[in-house]
Amino acid sequence: MGGDPDRSATVGEHGRTGVPDPYGDRALLTPAMTRGHDAAADSELRPLLRYLEAVVATRRAPVHTAVAFNAVYFGYDLRGDGYGGSPLRPDDFPVITLGECAPALPVGAMMCVATGSDPLYAEIVHREGAHPEVGDLGDVPAWVSGAPAGAEGPGRPEGDAAPRRRELLIPDLHAFGPALSLSPAQLHRLRTRRRWINEDGHVVVDVRYPSPAAARRDDLTAYADHLLSTARKQLLSPFVPVCLADLVGSTSDIALRAGLLGLLDTVRGVLASSAALRTWGHYAVTRASLTECRRDTGPLGGDDLRSLAAAVEHAATPARRRHGLTAPVTVYTAIGPRLRQFPGAKELLKGVGYAAAVCRANMVLADVVREDSDRGLFENGSRITLDDAFESGGVWRSHYPGDATEPGDPLAPAGCGWASTLPMPPELEAEALPVDLPLADDASLGTGELVRNDAQEIVWRSPLRLAHLIEGRFPLHPAAARGLRRSHGPRHTSRLELDHPGRTLDEREAIQDVVAEHTDETARLMGIRWPRDFFPGLTLELRWLRSGTVIRAATTLLTEPVQIDDRVIEHCYDPRVLTREDAPGSDRLRDSAAGLNPRQLVMRTVRRCGLLTLDGHALLDRSVLPNAVYGDRPGRSQVAALESAVAELLAEGLLERALGSRDAWGQPHHPAREGQSIIPLIGYRPVRRRVIRPWGGTGADDDGLLALQVVAGHLRRLRPGCSPSEAQRAAFRAHCRVLGKADGWELPYGYTFVTEHIRGR
Repeated sequence: MGGDPDRSATVGEHGRTGVPDPYGDRALLTPAMTRGHDAAADSELRPLLRYLEAVVATRRAPVHTAVAFNAVYFGYDLRGDGYGGSPLRPDDFPVITLGECAPALPVGAMMCVATGSDPLYAEIVHREGAHPEVGDLGDVPAWVSGAPAGAEGPGRPEGDAAPRRRELLIPDLHAFGPALSLSPAQLHRLRTRRRWINEDGHVVVDVRYPSPAAARRDDLTAYADHLLSTARKQLLSPFVPVCLADLVGSTSDIALRAGLLGLLDTVRGVLASSAALRTWGHYAVTRASLTECRRDTGPLGGDDLRSLAAAVEHAATPARRRHGLTAPVTVYTAIGPRLRQFPGAKELLKGVGYAAAVCRANMVLADVVREDSDRGLFENGSRITLDDAFESGGVWRSHYPGDATEPGDPLAPAGCGWASTLPMPPELEAEALPVDLPLADDASLGTGELVRNDAQEIVWRSPLRLAHLIEGRFPLHPAAARGLRRSHGPRHTSRLELDHPGRTLDEREAIQDVVAEHTDETARLMGIRWPRDFFPGLTLELRWLRSGTVIRAATTLLTEPVQIDDRVIEHCYDPRVLTREDAPGSDRLRDSAAGLNPRQLVMRTVRRCGLLTLDGHALLDRSVLPNAVYGDRPGRSQVAALESAVAELLAEGLLERALGSRDAWGQPHHPAREGQSIIPLIGYRPVRRRVIRPWGGTGADDDGLLALQVVAGHLRRLRPGCSPSEAQRAAFRAHCRVLGKADGWELPYGYTFVTEHIRGR
């Protein structure tokens, strides 16, 4: 591991006949895949499909989408060496220490368990909740099923800004090949001591999340966040088969995140499309292994799984009574603890065998529900549904009488257990949403990102907000605010130096004397004269040298300019802030809906009040539009004008139709959730158009066509017998520094480096 220069010599096929190699002549990941599964051609997907099918067939644990991504991105060797020949560096892995609260690690994360002797290096292949109130027989208190992280009891949600949750991590201790795997005797000693791993070889940790929102993220979003932060070095290693930065042609965070999510979607789609695989959520197993399990008559084989399905089906069925009616009964069953009760199951549930058994059990239960019931309603009157996909291997809900509940998708986790303990709110009507929202205080948008914090300087990125432009201010990162306040007091004069590549700033704008103001609640720079072409959402990178009061702020050029609506954008920006705060009625002097026509009011309301996605889409419940614009009692003529404006905007493609759902509390959701009422949505989609420029042009308004294309620096395989020049070796080291790597990295054997250049089209 760590980038063996001879690794690139392994080209062509693996020992398995016809299975492509991530390090082979043909890359398994392509630029088209960064846009998602549907954007890639079948000819590109077929080699990836063959390789991932071989990975699933080789590994003992069910293969999660994140683990499958690791295999193809870092180069998992199918001949027994695992990641042993990959560029992964064990010293970069996050460490779990006995007795300490662990960082939140998603499935797919590489980790190190610090033991009393040799460390344990592992890849997390399965993760689930390990709530202490779940019984040994799988009996679950109702409030635990579907409860958010940090919940303390029935109807008592998380009360902490950084909630905790106990989790069970299933590590693959042999993922890195024999060189980093402990011997059976060493593992036996660790399991016997039960300090760092339990007797099953699993890790039980108390995890603290940075926020409740972070604890609610789905698996793939959480893994993308992990790779772009904690595991950024391994993600951007130039020694991986194909680096993400090369695939997307950029190193900006926005481009990297979008490309990474696209690759994860491609891997998910490939696993789901395979005729040889079965999937449960994000986990994939071979159909052959599932068939073999059903035929097995031993522990946790077909007989035991059918017995489990029958037990869940009849868990809530009351005993027959001669007189009177039976009261409704609800029972929650956790799969993981319930599997441990079968005779002979103990040894099979050790190591990654637990993940395989849990996945197979859930698949069998899902098949029984699909084949033997009417959307979960069985002939005995019970309704069986999946209620929680995370806690204790999955929690299934058995309810009698089942016909008393509204049918929905029985396999969509509904969290009915937790919801049943919450106080039922009164009937909610469509409330008017104020058009002029105080968006500058909206903590969900553009909160900033700390880039570096060391003894010399503090660097952070943050988007410019509309209120910052109007009021001539900008917030300080808490780390910088603390340092400035300690050194210079609660209010002092600082110098702000602005750098706006591609534009010449006025002297009064380039260097300004501003006031740094610190209170117990806020820390900000006041009295800023923002350049005229600065707009809401423009990303600034700020740098404070600890030795003085100078703060430098710089924008970053995009690889290519884009046009969104009427705005030409040449610098990095936050699409969420742009959608919210660049809506009609917003400019550098005011933010008001007064004087807008119906079309503008519709666009403003959808962008300001709609459900907001990470890439800047906004979706609004169409039925609440009149109330959101005009208040509780809009006039008939006002409603008619809005409907006419909506029809025009839809016809012109400025808005689009979508479907969502509304839950029991009146909250809208997108995409629509099974079992909820379907509602029509209208959505604003920020359309990115490429800006075409003339030869030698520098402005967005120049006429003519752009005949130049910027090609990012990348590795290229050499012909046999050839070697790179010293200039290319030096250029590659410089490229590594741009990616945030250490000095001194050398080109891998058999490759040269092609520097960034411009070519004609």
